[in-house]
Amino acid sequence: MTCEACRTLPVVISTGYSPKGSYEKLAGLEVYVTGPRDAKIGLIDVYDIFGMASQTIQGADILASELNAIVLVPDFLKGEAAKNEWVPPNTDEKMQLLMKFVTEKASIPENTQALLDVAKEAKETFPTVNAWGTVGLCWGGKVVALISGAGTPFVATGQVHPGRMEKADAEKITVPHIVLASKDEPAEAVAEYKEVIEKNGTDGYVETYANMHHGWMGARANLEDEENKKEYLRAYTQLSDFFKKHLK
Repeated sequence: MTCEACRTLPVVISTGYSPKGSYEKLAGLEVYVTGPRDAKIGLIDVYDIFGMASQTIQGADILASELNAIVLVPDFLKGEAAKNEWVPPNTDEKMQLLMKFVTEKASIPENTQALLDVAKEAKETFPTVNAWGTVGLCWGGKVVALISGAGTPFVATGQVHPGRMEKADAEKITVPHIVLASKDEPAEAVAEYKEVIEKNGTDGYVETYANMHHGWMGARANLEDEENKKEYLRAYTQLSDFFKKHLK
């Protein structure tokens, strides 16, 4: 379903952040919208299975500010995100609940189509945007990887602390693609991605944040920890620089 770290590391409950954007309906989903509505570039942020975590929303606000972009965070899971108490799934009951959720609510094929639906409607809703990109966190990274091939509506794409990395996905990517991995993703899978992405002529990039845990940019980000906060901000700036380069 995801990497081992995603199944075992606890979520961090973050408080005190005031979102800069607002919510509206798009393609039948509640969507967090942040940034100028007349922006020239747009980004769709696909969260991890813990949904609209404060740290993910804050990251979207950072991307909107640094890119001067409209950034959308659709609630693909429709308010039914994975529960913090399921992790780690150290009982049969927890494992059953988590697997049922992943199978029924967090279906990769269904949410891949949902992302394409959001992208289509976003183009109509925000007509000033000349180029759209998308980035996914963990589970969301798998969704993004699968729509980064031929015929994608996105000019550039990316994954952070990605889940379920497969070389076959990387081989189908046809647009600039960035991967920011943590120390907890399988090193061999990251290396295979890196080899493919950096040699396929699409100007992709892969880096491992060797001192960061899985989820340091999403629901597992501990922004009260000085090192995590520093690397969180550095990584979001790195994403911004990548998309700034390619979304024109």
